[in-house]
Amino acid sequence: MTTIETPRSTHVLRSEGRTDTGLVRRLNEDAFYAGAPAFVVADGMGGHERGEVASREVAAALERGIPVGTPTTTEAVVTTIVAANAVIRSIPTPNGVIGTTVAGLALVALSPQTDLHWMVFNVGDSRVYTWTDGVLRRITVDHSAVQELIDDGSLTEAEARQHPDRNIVTKAIGVEAGIDPDVWLLPVAGRQRFLLCSDGLTGELTDEGIAEVLSQGFEGAADRLVELALAAGGRDNVTALVVDVVSTSLMSSGPGYDDAGGLGYLEETMPRG
Repeated sequence: MTTIETPRSTHVLRSEGRTDTGLVRRLNEDAFYAGAPAFVVADGMGGHERGEVASREVAAALERGIPVGTPTTTEAVVTTIVAANAVIRSIPTPNGVIGTTVAGLALVALSPQTDLHWMVFNVGDSRVYTWTDGVLRRITVDHSAVQELIDDGSLTEAEARQHPDRNIVTKAIGVEAGIDPDVWLLPVAGRQRFLLCSDGLTGELTDEGIAEVLSQGFEGAADRLVELALAAGGRDNVTALVVDVVSTSLMSSGPGYDDAGGLGYLEETMPRG
């Protein structure tokens, strides 16, 4: 458990994570990092050489680049991802490229005058969900071949789960010189729960199944999710990282106090889809 305090608010963060090789693969190419204020799940690209090195480098980059126990910034998170991209691209790959997805969450300060916000970010098809007030909501949008077909109306979500190209990602860290993660900014409010996961989880469980597990509480949720994915077949590496947060405002509403922080259109940003 980590407590992060600012002059405006207090945030108590707990997290539980688990990663498993699964029942088919010989090597676990997934990795995760949980060091409040930043959390990340990375999935080394299957079929690429040394994908496990790429995923672990992303986790290590967050650990090196984001101080624990204090809010970070959007700029710091993006800089860390860019640095990880450069390191991964520098790794010798005689038989091809290596790469990894990333799905992350960070508690960020946008300015001294605003409340803290959640920065959700992703590259690839690992995901971030929220579980708030009994409702599961997927925040990230996959960078994948089937997501593009869903976006243009050629495929339904149910059909995508069985599509032969469902494992093809269209964007990954380490593949190209430039990297531009999708970013969302969400308001911090009361009790919130987040799930970060690799596609080894979402390939085996429906959103309804995930919601059922998260509705049972924070304690043990990551273990329960992974166990269900294994029971459903465990055809890929599977990782689940659950983050539970209680935030308390120290500011009283009144003249001159702007709870929204003046973000306007940046609130609940949805850059794609």
